[in-house]
Amino acid sequence: MSTLEEIQQVERQLGELQKKLVALRRDYRGAAVPDYTFTTLGGQVTLRDLFAGRDKLLLIHNMGQGCRYCTLWADGFNGLVPHLESVVSLALVSKDPPELQRCFASGRGWRFRLASHGGGTYLREQSVSAGADNMPGAVLYEREGDRVYRKNSCVFGPGDIYCAMWSLLGLAGLGEQDWTPQFSYWQRPRQLEDGGENLIE
Repeated sequence: MSTLEEIQQVERQLGELQKKLVALRRDYRGAAVPDYTFTTLGGQVTLRDLFAGRDKLLLIHNMGQGCRYCTLWADGFNGLVPHLESVVSLALVSKDPPELQRCFASGRGWRFRLASHGGGTYLREQSVSAGADNMPGAVLYEREGDRVYRKNSCVFGPGDIYCAMWSLLGLAGLGEQDWTPQFSYWQRPRQLEDGGENLIE
């Protein structure tokens, strides 16, 4: 078998595994969860409020403005916001206070609805990885009447299937050990024509 044939075979296997994963997640029924409280710029909201009249809610767990990797994932998801919102309610939650969330999100052009869990009870009880504090990922909740169920969740990490960057780097034979995301890719010129006074880097 040639290398190209082996690549194509592995791609087919990955496709089949993805279909199996979707089917398993469709059939899984999670446990009921409390109606947690979050803080937004508009005041306090509950988990049920975040459903905004829908029966499914996708909450993206972001570690906050201090994480370059979480910023990479959110940058990638940002373009999908209208597509995702055609089928589920969507919000991004982090420990950062609402004012900081909005400032950082606006600076990056993010269109997510934002809510802060403040690093409290919600994060401890609904972490995407049991026992892990402030782990990035996503949780899909379903609502039936007044009850909310945690249906599925995933963890985000370098090389995962949720960030297109890794697959595209893979086409170049590069992996997570070869590249680290940055908040900005601007590099200071060797000589600043304006003299460089009061430069914020």
